[in-house]
Amino acid sequence: MTNLGGFHDHVARIDLDDGAVAYEGIDEEDAKKYIGARGLGVKYVFDQGPDVDPLGPENLLAFMNGPLTGTQVTMSGRIAICTKSPLTGTVTDSHHGGWSGARLKWSGFDGLLFEGQADEPVYAYVEDGEVELRDASHLWGQGVHDTVDDLEGEIEGGSLGKNLSVMAIGPGGENEVKYACVVNEDDRASGRGGTGCVMGNKNLKAVVVKAATNMPKPKDQETFQEGHKQAMQVIQESDVTAPNEGGLSMYGTNVLMNVTEEMDGLPTKNGRYSSTRSYSDAEGDGERIIDSENVSGENVRENILVDEPTCHSCPVACKKEVEVQTMHKGEELNVRMESYEYESAWALGPNSATDERDKIAVMIDRCNDYGIDTIEAGNMMAQAMELTEEGKLDELDDGIAWGDADEMIDMLGRVAHRETELADHMAEGQEHLAEEFGDVTTDTLTVKNQSIPAYDPRCMKGMAIGYATSNRGACHLRGYTPAAEILGIPEKVDPREWEGKGELCATFQDLHAISDSFDICKFNAFAEGIEEYVLQYNGMTGLDVSEEELMEAGERVYNLERYYNNLAGFDGADDDLPSRFVEGNEHAVPAQGGSEGDLAELDELKEEYYEVRGWADGVVTDEKLDELGIEVGPGTGVSSGGAAAPSDD
Repeated sequence: MTNLGGFHDHVARIDLDDGAVAYEGIDEEDAKKYIGARGLGVKYVFDQGPDVDPLGPENLLAFMNGPLTGTQVTMSGRIAICTKSPLTGTVTDSHHGGWSGARLKWSGFDGLLFEGQADEPVYAYVEDGEVELRDASHLWGQGVHDTVDDLEGEIEGGSLGKNLSVMAIGPGGENEVKYACVVNEDDRASGRGGTGCVMGNKNLKAVVVKAATNMPKPKDQETFQEGHKQAMQVIQESDVTAPNEGGLSMYGTNVLMNVTEEMDGLPTKNGRYSSTRSYSDAEGDGERIIDSENVSGENVRENILVDEPTCHSCPVACKKEVEVQTMHKGEELNVRMESYEYESAWALGPNSATDERDKIAVMIDRCNDYGIDTIEAGNMMAQAMELTEEGKLDELDDGIAWGDADEMIDMLGRVAHRETELADHMAEGQEHLAEEFGDVTTDTLTVKNQSIPAYDPRCMKGMAIGYATSNRGACHLRGYTPAAEILGIPEKVDPREWEGKGELCATFQDLHAISDSFDICKFNAFAEGIEEYVLQYNGMTGLDVSEEELMEAGERVYNLERYYNNLAGFDGADDDLPSRFVEGNEHAVPAQGGSEGDLAELDELKEEYYEVRGWADGVVTDEKLDELGIEVGPGTGVSSGGAAAPSDD
C-alpha cells in the first residue's frame, strides 16, 4: 500500500469473464518509481506479460490517473488508458482530457484494471469507491454520442450535470477496427494505439463515473502552493498558453497549421509534398489546388467557432467548438462538434488533398461518434487514394480519388462497420492494406504500423528521431520536439539540423513521461519546466525528490516501455521511418519549398540517440535496467558491449 499524497491507494481489478471485482492497494515502491497514470499503467501491463495477445482475454486494459490528476494543478484533468496495442503490438498508453480523469480520482480510485472478456456487452459504473458491471446490450451498435445520451438519461434522468463522465466506444471499437479509440462525453479521445479496439474485444461498451468535486489535499501545502503559484505565473506569461491571448488559447492546437505550412513542414498528399503550396506549385499549373489556411485555427476562429469549453482546472481553453452547415451528396448536414484539432484537420485535410473546412468538421465529428482515431483514419484515406491512383485497388472495383471529401465522409462509416472489402482491409491499418495490395516498404507512412502525425520529419529532425523511437509507434506526443524546433521552447533550435536532436528528443521523451504519469496536459510544458513539476509533485505527495531524481523517474518509465517492446520482439530495426522521408533510400522524396532537398538522416540520428540512451541497437541493456532499478522481467540479455538484439521471431 502507499500513503503518498495524491493517491487513494485504491485500484479495482475487474474480471470480465465472471464479473468479479476485487480491490487492491498500490505498492509504494512502484508509486515512487513509476509516479502514476502512464508509468504505473505500463507497469501493470508489463506484469501481465509482453507476450499476450492484444485481442485475447489475458490482455490488460488499465484506466489510470496520477497523483496530480483532479487536483488544483493546472491542466490536471487527464486520464491514461494503457494496454498492449492491437495496431502496433507494442505497449501503448493513450490519454484524453475533459473531466473523466478528475472524476475517476474524485470517485475514490487511482485506477481500473479490466481483464478477460464479457460474454455479453457490459458497462462499468463507478461511484464512491465501488465498481458495478451493468448490462449494455441496449447500447451495442450505437455511436458514442447516442451512448452518452442514453447513459445520461439512465443514470442522471437526462441531465449530465457536473457529476457524470462517460467514456465509451462506438462501432469502430465494437467491430475491432485496429485504431478504434475511447471517447468521453466532451469528444475528448484516447485516440492512438487501438485502446477502443481492446475495449470492444472485451465487450466493454463504456465506463461511467459519477463523482462530485473532491480535490485531493496536498501533503505539504506550503511547497505545493509555491509550485502552483510559479506554474500559474509562467502559464500566464507564455506567448503560447496565456489565457485569452496566447496562440494555443486563441486558436487551439490548430494554431500550428499556418506555421508548419510556412516552414514547408506540413506533409501533403500522403507526404509526397512538404506543404500545400509546394503541392500546388508542382501540380496546379499556376493555380492553388488546396490551401492549408482554409483549415487553419485562424480561419476556424473567424468563421465557424461557437464556443471555447475547457477541461478540469485549465485556464487555457484550447478546445474550439465549431458549428457548420454543408451539403453532402444532396443532403444538408448541420454539425456542432468539438474540436477542430490540428492533427485531425491535417490528416483528413491537406494530407488527403482537400481543404474543405466544413466537410472536414463533419469527418472529425463522425470519427468521434464511430470511435476511430482521426490521425489514423485520415492517413488511411490518403493511402487508399494513392493506391487507387496507382491502380493497385482495381481488383476490388473500389477506391477513392484524391481530395474527394464527400466519399471520405461515407468511407469513414464503411470502415467503422467493416462494410466493404476495401473498408475491412482499411480497418486493419496501413501495413495490412499495403501487404494486400501494394508494397509495405513504399506504400505506408507508418512506424511500427502507426501512422505519422502532422510534422514532416524531412525538415524537423527532432520529429524524425521521435517518430522512429516512439515506444507506441509514430507519435509526436512521446517527445514533442516541435516545442523547440517551431516555438522556441525552452530555446529555439534549427529544425533542419540533425545534430543534437537525439539528446533533445530523449529529454523531451523523459519529460513527457513525467507529465503523462502525473497525469497533466503536455501543454503545461509550453510554460512550465522541471522546477514547477518538482514543487507541485513534492507538495502533493509529501516526497522530497530532486529535479534529477524526477527526470530519472521519467527515464525509467520510458525504458520500461522499451524493455517491454524488446521482450515482445522489437529492436533497432523497428526504429524506422517511411521510406519517402529517409536520406539514402531509393524511394526517398526530398522536401520542397523552403525545405527543398531535405531528408531525414536516420542512421546518424539513431546512432546519436542510442548513445544518449545507453541502448544497444535499440535494446535496453541489462546495465541500464540495473542503473534505473527496473527489477522486473528476465532482462534482455544485451550488454552495453552491443551484443545482438533479440530476434523478431
